[in-house]
Amino acid sequence: MLFPQLEELNRQFGVEHQLSFVDGPGGLPVAAIRNTHAHATVALYGGHVLSYQPHDQAPVLWSSAQSFYEVGKPMRGGVPVCWPWFGPHPTDTYKPSHGFARTSIWSVLETVVVANEATRIRLGLRDTNETQTLWPHVFELEITITVGASLEIELCVRNTGTTTFSYSGALHSYFTVSHISHITIHGLEATTYIDQLDSGQRKVQDGPIAISHEIDKVYLATDATCRIDDSELQRHIHIVKTGSQSTVVWNP
Repeated sequence: MLFPQLEELNRQFGVEHQLSFVDGPGGLPVAAIRNTHAHATVALYGGHVLSYQPHDQAPVLWSSAQSFYEVGKPMRGGVPVCWPWFGPHPTDTYKPSHGFARTSIWSVLETVVVANEATRIRLGLRDTNETQTLWPHVFELEITITVGASLEIELCVRNTGTTTFSYSGALHSYFTVSHISHITIHGLEATTYIDQLDSGQRKVQDGPIAISHEIDKVYLATDATCRIDDSELQRHIHIVKTGSQSTVVWNP
């Protein structure tokens, strides 16, 4: 897998005073974004938002100090793109967990300044001989990332073939918090969930979520906004979504 040259990326897609392509962790090329609202980094490897931090605030996204930053290995932190399956492959455990999108090199399709001086980058991934050995379908996958007073991420799937396919996926976001004992999560009250750490039992959430230990829960039929309240950082992270019917709450 080969990355385009930084000079060529900046010539075609650099945005003066807002977006430039630089060497990121492990030498992987990233789009470094800085505008009047925030700064962020987006890796072409994996179409992966590595960081997002509004000015004068703590980082919103967390990354592991033990993360790998090399081709062929997934990065741990930020917002990995899990696609075209989430978790283990449903029938073949030898295939990579969470699919291949997060370990593929994405192409830059567009960079632009949008309303309110926000910065937008759009990346694309298409089927190749390599992807078809893992998942025998033709497709176009696009991720659009808008960095402003909030962070917006849109994942769009197109079937460019003549046969139907099914897929699953996730924007596997890691959020920075002061400490699990200082947070509560709102918006999933009275929602049925699968407890992955209790033999997949189905349970119903009683009140806001407080975390004191390892958890891995898949909340079903969800479309409401969630909110992470952090009493130590004195901030609220609002998580709004459309087009997804489940929400995962998990701690690394």
